[in-house]
This record gives sequence, C-alpha cells and structure tokens, in this order.
Amino acid sequence: MPTGTADTMPAAIPRPPVVVVLGHVDHGKTTLLDAIRKTNVVAGESGGITQHIGAYQVQTHGRRLTFLDTPGHEAFTAIRSRGAHVADVAILVVAADESVKPQTVEAIRIIKEEKLPFVVAINKTDKTGANPDKVKQELAAADVLVEDWGGQVPSVQTAAKTGQGVPELLDMVLLVSDLLELKTRTDVTAKGVIIESHKDPQRGFVATALVQEGILRIGDWIVVGPLVGKVKSMDDYLGTPVTEAGPAMPVAITGWPDDPRVGGSFATAPAKRAAEELAEAAVVQPPVPFDTFRKAVAGEPTEGKPMLNALFKADVTSSLEAIELSLAAIGSDRVGLRVLDAGIGNVTEVDVKTAGAKGAIIYAFRVAVEPDAAKHAERDGIAIRQSDIIYELVESVRKDLEALLPTQTQRTVTGRLRVLAIFKREAKNMILGGKVTTGVVKKGALVDLVRGDSFVRVGKITSLQQEKEDVQEAATGVECGMRIDTSSFAGDIAEGDVLEFVTEAEVRQTLG
Repeated sequence: MPTGTADTMPAAIPRPPVVVVLGHVDHGKTTLLDAIRKTNVVAGESGGITQHIGAYQVQTHGRRLTFLDTPGHEAFTAIRSRGAHVADVAILVVAADESVKPQTVEAIRIIKEEKLPFVVAINKTDKTGANPDKVKQELAAADVLVEDWGGQVPSVQTAAKTGQGVPELLDMVLLVSDLLELKTRTDVTAKGVIIESHKDPQRGFVATALVQEGILRIGDWIVVGPLVGKVKSMDDYLGTPVTEAGPAMPVAITGWPDDPRVGGSFATAPAKRAAEELAEAAVVQPPVPFDTFRKAVAGEPTEGKPMLNALFKADVTSSLEAIELSLAAIGSDRVGLRVLDAGIGNVTEVDVKTAGAKGAIIYAFRVAVEPDAAKHAERDGIAIRQSDIIYELVESVRKDLEALLPTQTQRTVTGRLRVLAIFKREAKNMILGGKVTTGVVKKGALVDLVRGDSFVRVGKITSLQQEKEDVQEAATGVECGMRIDTSSFAGDIAEGDVLEFVTEAEVRQTLG
C-alpha cells in the first residue's frame, strides 16, 4: 500500500459511471441499449461491436459511461440484481403503451435495495396508445415519484427505435452521476468483478472483468475465489486487444485454468505465490450452477417416481444460472429432474457418450453441436434439444418431464337417460327403453349406471332406435330404445335407474 502524508498521497481521480438498464421484458430495453451503442460508442465505431462481453462503453460530451448489458428475461432476476450491485446509476425502462408491469416492480425493488440513483426512461412514446402520464401515475403507486410529479426521480421520454430522446437520456445519466462524485485510485492493486464468462473453442475460458480500482495489465496474476489465473490477453468491448484496463473499463480476459464465477470479485497479485495465498484464504466457496439442484435431487427418494436425466450446455455461466432458476420454478412431486452435468461450451462427443450411458437428454442453449457429437447422437438416438430462447428450452424440459407421467382417462358425459322399461335380458346384452333427460345419446357411447355420487360401467351401446327406426343419436326429450353390450357388467338395471352416456380419452398429464 502506498505510504505518505496527505500532501504526498496520490489523489483519487474521477472515473466513468457504471450504468445498468432494468425494465420489464419487451419494454424496449434491448432496443434502447442498441440505440445508445450505435450512436455513441467510443471513437465513433457505430455498430462496431464484434463480440458480446456483457458490457460496453459509450462517449458523450467527451466523457465515458460504462453500460452493463444485463439480460432482460424474467428468469435473469439474480443476474440483474448482481448487475445492479456493481452499478452506480440505473435506468428504469417503462413502455409508454404498457406502463408498469411485474418486472418493473421487481426492478424498482432491486434499485431500492441497492440504494441506486436512477433515471426513468419512458420508452415507446412513438407508439399508438402511448400514455406517459399513465406511466407516471402507476410509478407513483409503486412509490416512485418523478420530478414533474413532485418527486426527485428524473424522467426522459424516449423512442428507442428512432433514437429520439437518447442524447437527453445520456445527459441526465451524466448529471445524476456527477452528484455522486465518483472517484477511484489507480495506484493500488487492481480489483473488480467478473460480469460474464464463457468457453471459446480456440482461446479457452474467457471472462469479462469490470475493473473497479487500480489498473489491470497483461501478465498480472488474477484471483477469483479459489481460482488463480494469469492474464494472457485482454480485449475491449469492440474486440480490440489492449494491454491495460483502468477503472470502470470492461475487458474480456483469457488465461483462466477454469471457468471463473460470474459475480465473483477478483483481485490481482504481483506473483504466483501471492496469488495462491489469496486463493487459499478464500473460505466461501461460491455455488456452481445446478449444484444446489443436483444435491436436492440426489437427496430425494426416487422409488416409484419417474426421473428425467438431463445434461445442460450453454454459452455462458449466467445462462446456466438462468436455466437453473427457471427449472426450479417447475417443481413436481410426481416426476423428478436429475442433472447429470452442466457446463459452458459446445456439445461434444463426450457429452453425447455421457448422455447415452445414462439415458439422458442434452439441452443446448445458444451453443453448437460439434460434428462428431452430432454423428454419434444420430447413430445412437440421443436427443439433443437446441434453443436460442430460454422460454423454449424450459418448455422443452417441461414437455419431456410430462412425457414421463402416466396418462389419465378423461371421462366426458354427453347425456343422461331415465330407464322406462327393460325389454330383454341376455347373457351378454340388455335391451331397454328410456327418455333422454339431458344432452344427447349416441350409438357407440359408453354407458354408466349412476349410483348416488358414483357410477358403475355397464357397457357400450351397440344399436339405437327411435320409433323402431335405427338412428345414430337421440336428443334431449326423446324416448328411445337401445341394445347395450353388458358382457363385463355383473349388476342389474331396473326401471327408474339413471344412465350416463360418456366418451373416454387417454390424456397426457401436465405439471400445471
């Protein structure tokens, strides 16, 4: 640590604000982020982002802002909350044509829990039905008072598709961040947080680090929990190689022996031994995606309970977290999900062999299936469900779970008849007459004898007559005669009894 008096101690310097954008799905968060990127990326590289690293920087009035590109899907609650934890300012996006929705309320909760100053972006003001005043009214009901409603929260009207209001929004974010007087030191050991990670086929594990203080350089030893790596290369959000990264700068780092935990804090050390000592001191072991899920399943009794064996592969760690969160919400005491493995990267032949040995299905989210793996899977009939949308992947798992449930017989009553006369009793048949009291009676219908609140299966109508003419059906109020196959019926039917006519179908159960 640097030593010296107050006069000689290096002063903290201003740093760019870190901004997180939150809002309900489909309220235009992604479009707004794209509009900001295209018109304000550093160095005027409009549309020049070559890779998604979970964060990027923009420039306005000669100043930089760092945006965390957090997922907008409702399953990414934990990820968004983590994103808010490392941010300085939030933008709450609310669609002017839909107003406050469940995710809006959730975003407000996150913002308040993190004590984040924020700006409301009332988006989609160019759409038919846009009503900014209604948005402000519903926000007030959610305990968010914007400035023109007597509160202290600034708001800006935007139309992300056209770029309208984007410059004004950035100006407001700068104004809010100026009040925070954000400063940091660059003469200290580099520290920060991991905001994304994935596995690249050529470069191995790649993690996006957001530097919070100090300067991160190529060659630095870097520690995340018990994991020790050495910075081999760094790229900025445009994919441009850089040799160092200062505060509030996001960079994609290679040099990891394994996948660093998303959301984990990182620190640097001057030498390998010092880094290893930091790692050894990391007492708290962060959860790995699906670990809790696997332990919960492993501890459940499985006797008599069908189990779906599954293997998950995804593009980045945060995707696995989101999948886990979504699957936990399915839950059922009638069927179980056993997760054999979960990792990042393409589906490999090893994955297919594992699935084949355990009779598992592979679920792949935003990753490819390697050629050898595809051939092996096709040859051995291993199912691989690929999806780029988390809703679809979760729905695939739900359907596969439901396929394990036994079918249920669905009984539908089509009509009722009161027996008026018994004409003939035979060993395997009965001929009787009656009046249809409700619904309709059809030839071929199943017949149940009603006994109080229960019923007994009598048999099936083999012929139906009305006024001594063969008919296919008889409607309410009509008297008719019928022959019933009673070969499996051990009871008896008498005048005055009520018969129900039903159809039955085997239907697949659902998890609800």
